[in-house]
Amino acid sequence: MIPSASLQLRSLVKAEGQLELSLAEVPTPEPAADEVLIRVEATPLNPSDLGLLFGAADMSTARQSGTEARPVIVADIPGGLMKAMAARVGQSLPVGNEGAGTVVAAGASPAAQALLGRTVATFGGAMYAQFRCVKAAQCMPLPQGTPASAGASCFVNPLTALGMLETMRREGHTALVHTAAASNLGQMLNRLCLADGIGLVNVVRSEQQEQLLREQGAVHVCNSGAATFASDLTEAIAATGATLAFDAVGGGTLANQILASMETALMRAATSYQRYGSTTHKQVYVYGMLDTGPTILKRSYGAAWGVGGWLLPIFMQKIGSEATLKLQARVAAELNTTFASHYTREVSLAEALHLREIAAYGRRATGEKYLINPQK
Repeated sequence: MIPSASLQLRSLVKAEGQLELSLAEVPTPEPAADEVLIRVEATPLNPSDLGLLFGAADMSTARQSGTEARPVIVADIPGGLMKAMAARVGQSLPVGNEGAGTVVAAGASPAAQALLGRTVATFGGAMYAQFRCVKAAQCMPLPQGTPASAGASCFVNPLTALGMLETMRREGHTALVHTAAASNLGQMLNRLCLADGIGLVNVVRSEQQEQLLREQGAVHVCNSGAATFASDLTEAIAATGATLAFDAVGGGTLANQILASMETALMRAATSYQRYGSTTHKQVYVYGMLDTGPTILKRSYGAAWGVGGWLLPIFMQKIGSEATLKLQARVAAELNTTFASHYTREVSLAEALHLREIAAYGRRATGEKYLINPQK
């Protein structure tokens, strides 16, 4: 039975400089002709979701009120950051980029009716909710017998990994560097590169993460915490020929180190003096904010280099729907192998707003991933 109202997690920035997180009771929508109603059973807490969820709030100031079943979290937003939140003030925003569940109602169109009763995944936004109405065209039917948890993360991470390789090919690179490489996304990218025969340099932060990836077949793993990191990185880049990097860290000097190692590796192979450094273009794309500080560049790597931002929705828009559908087809075919996700904890909507859980998933620790089950 479909209830007339259901819960949805909301994020609100108040004019007085506070963030408020709560569960709102909203009418359960009825699908239009080309839509389906999904009973959401699994939706991940991705780093990209935390940006909307927490905004610019200082979560060390967070305090909890309400009840266990209907908690309310309030946190302070530093005065200097309120200007960046101006467009959000007074808006109670739903959160959650992707998720999966069972289609419990469908519109009259053949495409919608074909999904009735199926377990589907979607990249529809507002997924931290018990029910979500989306266009049938936004849904990816999961293979029969596949649980929602297995398909909950089949858009953001898998398409990001595939998008990195597609970017590599379209821009004329042949190998790449990836930071925070022990994450769920990093493990997917490692499996993908092994399967496709692509050189990959994995950058991690600990010996434990290095061991994890090596056990999964990774060839080149560099620990940024090791005393030999700079030379290890240069040797791995020289071995693979990587001239492209995707950086999940963002702040600090890591992007600079990668570009410097690329330049050193390229100049080793130079057969003549090059006054302005290597003419081979070296590119770092920053796609994450594990370090929210400034990106520090010392420009010691010639003139042929670039640093820019990379975001999945913009990439998908750039390559168009036909190319995106091809990438999605590969995800569906390899959902339980190459693109399998692993979670450290499953929580309910209410538990996701308990301070003890926020402290855990808010760390954005590499290799730790939370899953929300709104039906729990």
